[in-house]
Amino acid sequence: MSEEIEWWEYDDAAEMADAVAGDIGFIIESAIDARGAAVIALAGGKTPVPVYEKLAATKLDWKRVTIVPTDERIVPLGDPLSNVTMIGKTFIPKGARVIPIVPKAVDDYKAAGRSADALLQDLHWPLDLCLLGVGADGHTASIFPGADYDEALNGPRERRALGVMPDPLPSDAPVARVSISRQGIVTARALMIAVTGAAKKKVIEDAIAAGAGSPYPIGRVLADAELPVDIHWAP
Repeated sequence: MSEEIEWWEYDDAAEMADAVAGDIGFIIESAIDARGAAVIALAGGKTPVPVYEKLAATKLDWKRVTIVPTDERIVPLGDPLSNVTMIGKTFIPKGARVIPIVPKAVDDYKAAGRSADALLQDLHWPLDLCLLGVGADGHTASIFPGADYDEALNGPRERRALGVMPDPLPSDAPVARVSISRQGIVTARALMIAVTGAAKKKVIEDAIAAGAGSPYPIGRVLADAELPVDIHWAP
């Protein structure tokens, strides 16, 4: 487990959005200063939307920023379930390069994963930032229990992404996914989690306490993470 897991607690989601957007902006600026470019992975879902709205209002050299989703549902672009569609609507108008890791819906989710992995290999690694969400069931990115769980956690070190079929399928989005691998997540130069609600806070606390033996995917992902992890939480 990372030596440093730091919790940041806020009065409400708006205060959290301000703080997280500020931190991400600083990370992007530092990467551009150091290397002339930034590559970040952003979570889907509803929780980070206020963060992204605040971040998009920040004056940055957005043309030097590449954004990928931490995970994607295998659905057509433009579908309400598509994470990259949500992220793209916010950041493409700013000039950022937003990469769809699932450019079209396909039946073979493992092939979709191989295609996404090949695409991501061309980016600069490690990521400058990976921002994760956590589900009420303890999943993060699209690392869920199921037939592909062990592969997502323990696959080859050089693998960046893979196709995953959650078991059971989540009722709110009952489709196969492509997810960045654990290795791709934990090697990021900055690793952040943003969540709201008491239930998710308890899941994360329990997951961290259990470490590598955790029944929750987030616990397994964070076990033995070598870099500090910042967890941002609001009620």
